[in-house]
Amino acid sequence: MMKQNKKWADILIAFIKAERSLMILYMLNVMVFSLVYILGRLPLYFLLFAIELSLFLGSCFFAFQFSRYYKRFRLLERLDKDPIHALKQLAASQDPSEAFLRLKIVDLIKEIQQIERNNVQRSNSQMDYFTLWLHQIKTPISAISLLMQRDSQMNYRNQMEQELLRIENYTYMALNYVRIEQSGTDLDFADVSLDRVIKETVKKFSILFIYNHIQLDYQETAAIILSDEKWLRVLVEQILSNSLKYTPEGGTIKIYMSPTQEQQLIIEDTGIGIRSEDLPRIFERGYSGFNGRIHEKSTGLGLFLSQEITKRLGHDLRIESTLGKGTKVTIDLAREPLLRDH
Repeated sequence: MMKQNKKWADILIAFIKAERSLMILYMLNVMVFSLVYILGRLPLYFLLFAIELSLFLGSCFFAFQFSRYYKRFRLLERLDKDPIHALKQLAASQDPSEAFLRLKIVDLIKEIQQIERNNVQRSNSQMDYFTLWLHQIKTPISAISLLMQRDSQMNYRNQMEQELLRIENYTYMALNYVRIEQSGTDLDFADVSLDRVIKETVKKFSILFIYNHIQLDYQETAAIILSDEKWLRVLVEQILSNSLKYTPEGGTIKIYMSPTQEQQLIIEDTGIGIRSEDLPRIFERGYSGFNGRIHEKSTGLGLFLSQEITKRLGHDLRIESTLGKGTKVTIDLAREPLLRDH
């Protein structure tokens, strides 16, 4: 009860402050009329009647104004919970001069709500991603720990080097995911030597080629591509990493340009392949498919990141696969001239 009374008192004080200029004007008006009555030597009962009538009409007016002010105050209190609905209700009783301001406030609130939804969605996406990433990186860490327990003389050096390379790849994958999710991703388009990108990527994964006895059939492309070299390298690394992951020992990975289509890079392997029912979903975040779950090698992050990078670069990514025979990845590197990007 005390809280309610205090709230009423606070609203009344706020109303008096808001209407004080009008109240002062009203009081001055009463004083002027009273002075006129006195100077005119009119009967006193006329003056008293005029003051009583004026006070009655003034009280009715200010009571009506306070009622509107109170309703408006209560509606403003609801702005935190339901701002759009509250502003729409305020519109019916507002001064016409406030219409423009109200519309601007509504637009700003909608914009803020949209930004908040986007932030929540991005935060949830990043949380999902890093949950999967942490699950994936635990595998090579556990493998290294087990190898060190088995042999203190480092006879498992080869396996450790492979696991360390996987940790490095997963770490860079996480960093690249964060960067590609940022709206202001730094893209620097220029003419890029495709062979240089491929050779540096192959060199990075040379340990996996050697230790797993996987043959590399690489045909130099002699191609100059309009792209961002850093992100193009990340894209090729993700595709080649996937091929190495699912190509068994003694398999082959081919890298060459399409003989029929210009600027189409093909990375083809003789790996375990992908089921036809999994193909439509391979670019979804976190979707690993039947093979990824059976072999416990994937959480569906690499291809999702590859697709995102491809979109940002303005290229195209297609995957064909036959279960038990292998997978063929085609990267269409064609892009509009730089002048059209502006």
